[in-house]
Amino acid sequence: MNLPPLDEMMRQAQAFTQQLAKIKEDLAKQSVSATAGGGMVTVRADGCGQVLAIEIEPEVCAPEEKEMLQDLVVAAVNQALKKSKELAAEAQRSLTGGLPIPGLDQLIS
Repeated sequence: MNLPPLDEMMRQAQAFTQQLAKIKEDLAKQSVSATAGGGMVTVRADGCGQVLAIEIEPEVCAPEEKEMLQDLVVAAVNQALKKSKELAAEAQRSLTGGLPIPGLDQLIS
């Protein structure tokens, strides 16, 4: 089995690291959103999994509806984070050609 010279492997690793940094930067600029309760609560997150905004329709904010509101916020946040992870996974697949690389998901997120 012929392996490329070490300096070539190091250049490839450096290029790969630079590509990962670019992907992470691009993901931070993208956003996904999800809603719960028929659009009563909307959560927007970036491609890195950070929640950017939570919007709650005024009619949901009645004091007696507090528990429902909390449940809706949790549901919307979880949906947005799931979509964010899917966005990151797609970017990872585009970089690796679909090959699984252990630990890569931690570098991107």
